[in-house]
Amino acid sequence: MTRDDRAQRRVRSRRPRARRRGVRGTGARALLTGILAAALVGGIAMPAHADDYPSWTDVQNAKSNQAAAQAEVTKIEGLIASLKTQVQQTQDAAVKAGDEYHEAQQKFDLADVRAQELQAQASGLEKKATAATTQAGRLAAELYRSGGGNLTANLFLSGSKSSKDADKLLDHLGAASKLVENTSGIYEQAEQARNTAKAMSDQASAARTEREGLRNDADTALQKATAAAKAAQDALATQQAQSTVLEAQLAALKDTTTKTVARYQAGVEARRKAAEAAEAAAAAAMAGGSVGSQGWAVPVSGPITDYFGWRVSPCSGCTSYHEGTDIGAYCGATIYAAHAGTVTYAGWNGGYGNFVLLDNGGGISTGYGHIVSGGILVSYGESVGAGEPIARVGSTGNSTGCHLHFEVREGGSAINPVPFMASHGAPLT
Repeated sequence: MTRDDRAQRRVRSRRPRARRRGVRGTGARALLTGILAAALVGGIAMPAHADDYPSWTDVQNAKSNQAAAQAEVTKIEGLIASLKTQVQQTQDAAVKAGDEYHEAQQKFDLADVRAQELQAQASGLEKKATAATTQAGRLAAELYRSGGGNLTANLFLSGSKSSKDADKLLDHLGAASKLVENTSGIYEQAEQARNTAKAMSDQASAARTEREGLRNDADTALQKATAAAKAAQDALATQQAQSTVLEAQLAALKDTTTKTVARYQAGVEARRKAAEAAEAAAAAAMAGGSVGSQGWAVPVSGPITDYFGWRVSPCSGCTSYHEGTDIGAYCGATIYAAHAGTVTYAGWNGGYGNFVLLDNGGGISTGYGHIVSGGILVSYGESVGAGEPIARVGSTGNSTGCHLHFEVREGGSAINPVPFMASHGAPLT
């Protein structure tokens, strides 16, 4: 990645902070601003291990002695390499933790769906058992009103010796026998339905217990992935800020003139002005965010390309149960926060690719997947407003093309975003 690329990324990643209270985002920004500002006056504000980094005074002093200059070059090259290694290590750890989080979340989601389906089946069987018991009770009452267990004797005693009466008696006996047989059969069906309903209810209860264990596993994995993603973001921010200075110092040491330092300082000023202009433009663009009367906003413009629920897996590695809704959008399109909330995760998430998770309050959370690499515009712990840009559309993870995978979760369980968003004044279609 070139210095221009890094500068561009820093410009893209700066967002308006008027409504944000996140510590990490403002801290990284302050670090970079401090380094650049100090560089303008010939010094440098060092991060944590300040003694490990050379100052511009050290560079200027070393230039007067060839051996000292070479030693300083070697030192700076080692520092740059060390920063890159640290970033790579933290990014690898973040990807690993993100994959584990994704796997744990998928296990919970499937267990959650299974528990809900078993409970629905158990409830349906319970209704059938209740209906069968009610029917058996009605038949029993009818049998009781007809004489109960003494029905046959009553028929014999009330009969006469005529052939017609004998035929009538046989008809009554047949009907009574049929009634008793039907009653017995209904009772057996009711009992069987009740036993089946109980067995299914027990399965549903076991599934819920299993689900809660998997929920805890997913929460633990999320915490680990969040810490890993934050470490990777911090390491990258430090590298981007510090490497800019170190590379300029390295160029200055290798240059026999002082032009390199002058060009560097001019570049710092140009980047500062560009960053301020981009931040002002981003703040102005916020006015264009369309938020409904209930405080919800459509996360990205585009047609729905895949719906919530069971489906045929569209790609290798994709799950058959789709926990969200896919919205087709062009690569790099802005993704907006569907509702005000706090960033609880921002990083790699297995098959979801680059992913942002917002806690929107009231037990509701929203997720945004397949974000383009380098396209996450928020950080863990930041507060964002509805309609605020949080990411860029991409095709990372298990994806067949640029789109947004949008999720809504209630109490941790994925729900259908389409009716939810429609009922909250921000229809996706």
